[in-house]
Amino acid sequence: MPSEFDLIKRHFQRPTRHTELGVGDDAALIRATPGSELVVSTDMLVAGTHFLPDDDPESLGWKALAVNVSDLAAMGAVPKWALLAIALPHPREGFVAAFAAGLFACAERFGIDLVGGDTTRGPLSFTVTIIGEVPQGGALRRDGAWPEEDVWVSGQPGLAALGLASLQGLVDLDAAGRHACLAALRRPQPRTALGLALRGVASSAIDVSDGLLADLGHILERSGVGAVVDVAMLPRAALDAVCGDGERVRESLLAGGDDYELIFTAAAERRAEIDALAHRLGLPLTRIGTITDQPAGTLHLREADGALSVPARRGYDHFVP
Repeated sequence: MPSEFDLIKRHFQRPTRHTELGVGDDAALIRATPGSELVVSTDMLVAGTHFLPDDDPESLGWKALAVNVSDLAAMGAVPKWALLAIALPHPREGFVAAFAAGLFACAERFGIDLVGGDTTRGPLSFTVTIIGEVPQGGALRRDGAWPEEDVWVSGQPGLAALGLASLQGLVDLDAAGRHACLAALRRPQPRTALGLALRGVASSAIDVSDGLLADLGHILERSGVGAVVDVAMLPRAALDAVCGDGERVRESLLAGGDDYELIFTAAAERRAEIDALAHRLGLPLTRIGTITDQPAGTLHLREADGALSVPARRGYDHFVP
């Protein structure tokens, strides 16, 4: 049976790109770029809460890092370093090898050095801390939205939620639809290039982890504003193509979460610039609503007939059934 140190040395000690001292010492040594601020975030993936215990370990490795990269994308930051803590019920060599392969595939894709962490026995979980850089004063934040600005979202939210619903037996998808939705759930694609391009363009931003409405709500609370989301403007063509249940599609799109797309706000004068950015990145960017001067956190849906409604559910909360 491999020891903790055998697992670390065999699977997680790799050459680094921009690190003075990485895995193998008591702590890492990193050197920040002059004129930059460090951006730090941590996310956990816990079996039974964030993933199914029998999920593919290589996909888990990718996702464990990717969800953290997404946090930095929402800040307009360049990801550079990561630390990984793993709890394993048993030291399964094959599982760890596959997990490490997925994690380092994501690290290679986004230019990240793994510089440390911890391994212990316990209920299956993964915790990644990620560190990146952004020019001083240039970070995207949640507290910059202003009344009359546009609300935008990238890509196609809702696919991951349909993938989870398929695994739970709550919706029937054809083979192609199931493949697309499970890929969105298991291998999210952080919008790093978009986050970098939105510096100086967006007034606020956040990634969609708990649900489009829930995460937009965080911007509204931090910025002290409200918003109206136009249901007819929401991107749903890809969802309708794989699922004929209109209510399930709507719920997945508005409150499903696990998409790791970006929601951002910007002045109406930026529309042409944002449309050009979408073309340049090859990434759909959809204008879905408007910031209002209503009290902080106020959120309404404008239905197709123009009527305003209050959403019954905004998204996922770990401590609310």
